[in-house]
Amino acid sequence: VQLQASGGGLVQPGGSLRLSCAASGRTVSDLNVAWFRQAPGKERDFLAAIVWTGRSTYDSDSVKGRFTISRDNARNTVYLQLNSLTPEDTAVYYCAAGGPLIRHLDNYFSWGQGTQVTVSS
Repeated sequence: VQLQASGGGLVQPGGSLRLSCAASGRTVSDLNVAWFRQAPGKERDFLAAIVWTGRSTYDSDSVKGRFTISRDNARNTVYLQLNSLTPEDTAVYYCAAGGPLIRHLDNYFSWGQGTQVTVSS
């Protein structure tokens, strides 16, 4: 499966963005797809995942109810809605497809190229 992440950009604090992860080669309804992010000098951190059944799970500390993962089977795309953004959310955001250990980096066999999100006034 190939993944293409998009939708990042520059946004002011308190603003919103919707990131997209378009898949090809496999259907997203057959996959576990997650979003991670990596800030400069930091590790790549798990944010959210939606598994093949449609169930979603989040990293509560990072997300704090502000991010929502969803899936559009017709478009073969997984989304991450980002709300109430702060400068601490500035990072490169990656989508990935993998197996059942959804919080673990090693679980993922396909990664999108990443999309930059910058939160600044």
